[in-house]
Amino acid sequence: MSSVRNLRCKECRTGYELGASYFCEQCFGPLEVTYDYSGLDPEATRRRIQAGSAGIWRYSDFLPFEGKVGDPLEPGMTPLIRADRLAERLGTEAEVWIKNDAANPTHSFKDRVVAVAIAKARELGYETVACASTGNLANAVAAHAAAAGLESFVFVPSDLEEQKLLATDIYGTNLVGVRGNYDDVNRLCTQLADERPWAFVNVNLRPYYAEGSKTLAYEVAEQLGWRLPDRVVSPIASGSLFTKIARGFEEWLEVGLVEGELPKFNGAQAEGCSPVATAFADGSNVCRPQKPKTIAKSLAIGDPADGPYAVDQARRTGGGIDSVSDGQIREGIRLLAETTGIFTETAGGVTVGVLKKLAERGDLVAGERVVVYITGEGLKTLDANRDNFDLTEIDPDPASFQSCFGQEIAV
Repeated sequence: MSSVRNLRCKECRTGYELGASYFCEQCFGPLEVTYDYSGLDPEATRRRIQAGSAGIWRYSDFLPFEGKVGDPLEPGMTPLIRADRLAERLGTEAEVWIKNDAANPTHSFKDRVVAVAIAKARELGYETVACASTGNLANAVAAHAAAAGLESFVFVPSDLEEQKLLATDIYGTNLVGVRGNYDDVNRLCTQLADERPWAFVNVNLRPYYAEGSKTLAYEVAEQLGWRLPDRVVSPIASGSLFTKIARGFEEWLEVGLVEGELPKFNGAQAEGCSPVATAFADGSNVCRPQKPKTIAKSLAIGDPADGPYAVDQARRTGGGIDSVSDGQIREGIRLLAETTGIFTETAGGVTVGVLKKLAERGDLVAGERVVVYITGEGLKTLDANRDNFDLTEIDPDPASFQSCFGQEIAV
C-alpha cells in the first residue's frame, strides 16, 4: 500500500490533490508531498529495502508514487567513502566520509530528482518535459527524457560552461540559451509553465522533484549500517537539497528504521552568491536576493526558494551556513582530489572549502561522524581549474628528467 497522501502548503497547511501544482492558492506558499507512514512496520520495511533494486527505487515506500516505477537510468547507491587522509590534512580527529554523487548516470545528484520528476510526469500523462538549469539539471533532464522517449526543452544561462552544454545537447534535447543569469531563466520558465502543457521538473513538478533528494539521506543511513551521521556538510543553491536530506533522516527516525537525533547541518555557499549564508550570519530569516558572480555556477541562485527553510534547519540542528571565495573553492577541489582521488566540480569545492573552515574553527569534534556531500563531477567544470595545475616539461632523455626532479638514474 502506498504511503503518499496529498500535496500540502508548507506555510498555511492547506491540502491539494496530487497534480501538477507547486504553490498554494490561499497564501502562495510552496507545496510539498505528504505521507502517512503509520502502516509501515520497520522490520518489514527494512527487508523490503534490502531486497529492492540497486538504486533509488528501493526506497519506493518513501517516494510519491502509488505503483511500481520503471526506470532504465535508475540512479542511486553511489559510493560513501571514508576519507581518513582528508581528515588528517585538515588536522581533525573527526570521522570524515565523502558521499560521491558524481557516480550517477549523468554524473551529478540531479539524476535523483529528475528520475522522480520524470516518473511523475509520465504518471500524470505529460509528453514533454522541461527545466531551468545551471547545468547539471540540464544534463539529467535531457538524458532521462531521452531514455523515457519524451521530448524535452532545457533552458540555461547562455554563458554556461561549455562542457555542460555539450553534455546536454548530445541527448537530442531542445537546448535554449537565455541571455541572463539563472534567476532570469527560472522566471522565464515559470511564465512558460503557465502557457504550455509541459512538465517543468523544477517548476510545476517541483514538489515531486524535490523528493528525490531524500534518497541521499536514506542511502547514507543504510551505508553507515542503519545509523545516522553526527554532522552533514552540504552545498546550498535553492536550499531544497539541504532541507530534503534532513527530511529523509526525519522520516526514518519517525518510522523507526534508525535511532538517535537529527545530525547538525552545515550549509556551504560561494561568497559570490551567498544569500543564505548572509541571512544566517545576520541572524535574519530573510534571504535577500544577490546577483551571482562566482565560478560555482551550479550554486549561483541569487534568490533561493528554500533559503529561509535552510536557515531555520541550520539553526534548529546546531549547525551553520558558511561561504568561501573562488580561490578557496579551487583549493577545495584540489584538496579533495589529492586526498581521496575524487575530482569534484566547483560545488564540491565549495563544500570541501566549508569543511576546511569548520576544521580550522575547531567546530568538528573528535570521533564525530561527518558526511560531506559531493554533488557533481569535476570534468564538468574544467575551466575553473584551467590555470590551477602544474606541468613540468622535459626532453625525452633520463638526464633531463634528473635535472628537473633530482632522481638518481639506475645503472
